[in-house]
Amino acid sequence: MRRWEAALRLTGVGFFIGGSIALGVWGGLWLDNKLDTSIFWIIGLILGIVVAFYGVYQMLLPLIGNKRNEGKS
Repeated sequence: MRRWEAALRLTGVGFFIGGSIALGVWGGLWLDNKLDTSIFWIIGLILGIVVAFYGVYQMLLPLIGNKRNEGKS
């Protein structure tokens, strides 16, 4: 993988983390407003963090695999 491809992938990781957490919190706040509660924003935050970590793992897996393969050659 070329350097610019890796750089773009890492930039996308940052946007993915921010977007996942922001959407989770926004969805929780929206649900809190609809149901007149104040707990769903926390659930949305936790869900957004879990989705972000899983997505980052899946995005970086090819980069980690390429480094391991280069070391064996």
